[in-house]
Amino acid sequence: MSQLTDGFGRSFPYLRLSLTEACNFRCSYCLPDGYHADGRPRFLAVDEIARLVRAFATLGMHKIRLTGGEPSLRKDLTQIIATVARVPGIRKVAITTNGTLLPRHLPDWHRAGLTALNVSVDSLQRERFHAITGHDRLPEILEGIGMAQALGLQSVKLNAVLLRGRNDDELPAWMEFLRERALSVRFIELMRTGDNGDYFQRHHLRADVLVEQLHAAGWSLRPRAADAGPAREYTHPGYRGSIGIIAPYSRDFCAGCNRLRVTARGDLRLCLFGDFGVALRPLLQSDADHDALLARITTQLGLKAAGHGLHQGRTGLTPHLASIGG
Repeated sequence: MSQLTDGFGRSFPYLRLSLTEACNFRCSYCLPDGYHADGRPRFLAVDEIARLVRAFATLGMHKIRLTGGEPSLRKDLTQIIATVARVPGIRKVAITTNGTLLPRHLPDWHRAGLTALNVSVDSLQRERFHAITGHDRLPEILEGIGMAQALGLQSVKLNAVLLRGRNDDELPAWMEFLRERALSVRFIELMRTGDNGDYFQRHHLRADVLVEQLHAAGWSLRPRAADAGPAREYTHPGYRGSIGIIAPYSRDFCAGCNRLRVTARGDLRLCLFGDFGVALRPLLQSDADHDALLARITTQLGLKAAGHGLHQGRTGLTPHLASIGG
């Protein structure tokens, strides 16, 4: 039974844990100038991650998603996956990645306990993908996605940030891609962060536009699982795959919030666009601090707000999505 509930009756079976702020892509909507280290950052070590995940599992959390930056840049990622997967109570271990290292490392990650995979694929057109991400790596990413399907992971999902004038005409191509592939492609509405105000004004497109196109093409909304992410999933009897819409600017988006976040430096974030972080790292140095760690987590949940302030232009502490894993 989850002990992770807030004052609005929401429960939290799902943790997004950032492993690094570094990223090897230069996505136009996130880090167009690439990643620049802030001094000499020291991200959470494996033993700290183990204590953190044990605490959340004790409180009833059962799903962990490893994010970044780009988590595959951690040379100890296989060890981290194995460590998380061994924690009693953890049933799902997922990773969100740009996919460039999948062909090289995915079999090891799978053997270590990885059960689910999300891959960022902002376009199915190679030239567009290169223009958006700064890297011409689409073929090997698609190879890695095929490998994930062959390995039989429980869940393989693709993420595409919806960008007006850059990839917003690709829904028909994605539908065809999904005709014979049992994948979920989720379109994520571009979110404003501290660093991307001008870009947001140029390229933000309400996800409702895609929803209308899906309805017109005969796709229907699927009921939402209890531990699912924020996507509204659509299916069609003529296609093996599904299409998800993540629309943070939609009405009541935050009512279904079911995840908490911890940054690569060990700060608990109650919201992606929250105004404060809570330092957990001082309580991750010794097993003796387990009870104090539990108390700090549960106490802070009482401060979680009903919703974000994106509609009012408030982006909180998040300068760009790489800083906390989206």
